[in-house]
Amino acid sequence: MDSGIGLLPAAAAVRRLRPDADILLSNDPDGMPWGPRTPEDLTGRALDVALAAAEHRPQALIVACNTATVHALPTLRAALEPDIPVIGTVPAIKPAAAAGGKVAIWATPATTGSAYQRGLIRDFADGAEVTEVPCPGLADAVERADRDAVDAAVAAAAALTPTDVRAVVLGCTHYELVEERILAALETRRRAGLPPIVFHGSADAVVAQALRRIGAEPATGAEPTGTLSVLLSGRPGQLPATALGYAEGRALAATAAAH
Repeated sequence: MDSGIGLLPAAAAVRRLRPDADILLSNDPDGMPWGPRTPEDLTGRALDVALAAAEHRPQALIVACNTATVHALPTLRAALEPDIPVIGTVPAIKPAAAAGGKVAIWATPATTGSAYQRGLIRDFADGAEVTEVPCPGLADAVERADRDAVDAAVAAAAALTPTDVRAVVLGCTHYELVEERILAALETRRRAGLPPIVFHGSADAVVAQALRRIGAEPATGAEPTGTLSVLLSGRPGQLPATALGYAEGRALAATAAAH
């Protein structure tokens, strides 16, 4: 679940790790974007999206949205667990900091500087030098598949990122859809001789945790046999056209057409 297509990286990871999984995407075109909403309003929207998904009796629910995880995770777990395990999305600060060096966290303005993110840095950065980088407009541009707006937002965030940063944590699920363009913008500003930047998204780790919660093992390499269903603010629908602008969306659509 997510407000929009930020759930694509996690859904694609499910398809890679469990080709036989039946995937339900539950998002909220009527209420997006969630970021500018008050925490109470956002929690209400997220709960509606989660309950719509729960009617289909999934084995697990992945909250594929950092902002919803920050504000709504306790409410979602109170409503659905223990019947349906609820797995939140947390920025991968710990693995990014483990190798040492400077770390940047790209996140929405609502998450950057929040008590939640500062707590993760305090608890998991292990003394690494961390720069919080707000990325206003980037998630919305990714949602619209607006390449020019994506490039402008990426350039603005890259200008705030130290040139000698070693690792970049993508603190919004939308950003994983444009990882290559973020990398290109950062590498143009790098000093000569520095090692390549390492990116840390959340999708694979979140899906691995979901599989652990339901006692399932990864089963990669098989032909995809699982189905794909979509809920749009609770209504059955199709993948939005903008999703097909990304490799993850096209891969999911292809397996849905085949099955």
